[in-house]
Amino acid sequence: MISPASLSPSEAATRLEEFTVIDVRAPGEYASGHVPGALNVPLDRLPQAVPALKSASARGSLLVVCASGVRSTRACEILADADIAAVTLTGGTSAWEGDGHELDRPVGARATWPMERQVRLAAGSLVVAGLVAGRRFPAARWLSAGVGAGLVYSAVSNTCGMAAVLAKLPYNRASHSAAGLDATLDALQG
Repeated sequence: MISPASLSPSEAATRLEEFTVIDVRAPGEYASGHVPGALNVPLDRLPQAVPALKSASARGSLLVVCASGVRSTRACEILADADIAAVTLTGGTSAWEGDGHELDRPVGARATWPMERQVRLAAGSLVVAGLVAGRRFPAARWLSAGVGAGLVYSAVSNTCGMAAVLAKLPYNRASHSAAGLDATLDALQG
């Protein structure tokens, strides 16, 4: 598969007004800081948003953003399969902020760890738990082996099942996120 087009943070910043910016992180991550003007359409809800995104892309270019660029690249691939052109922000919001560009942070929003950090914590904790429990119950070591195999599959397939599960936890969901998505889809329809 051909990699989607990408823009560096400095390129995107100079052309930001040309784009409808779509942030595909979980609502909790989005609320902790996002590119100015970005609309939140979580990656796991992207198929539901395709008609609205098609409508928005007919009016102008789409810039897809996540924390590091991995999920936004995957989102661009999904959109390309639906004949929707989009570009990704190289390095995501981390690179955007690292380049000195401001992130919008809604007043009162609580900070949520980036998904990659949550995955590292969960995977590491499960591996350690499997090894510790394995001292008393040897079969528990299979938990560690399963997490390790899942991480290898994640790297090879460039997907992350653990991130998909973690994204559904309450602290990764903004309050009233379903209503928020509906409002976002309405805005995209124009």
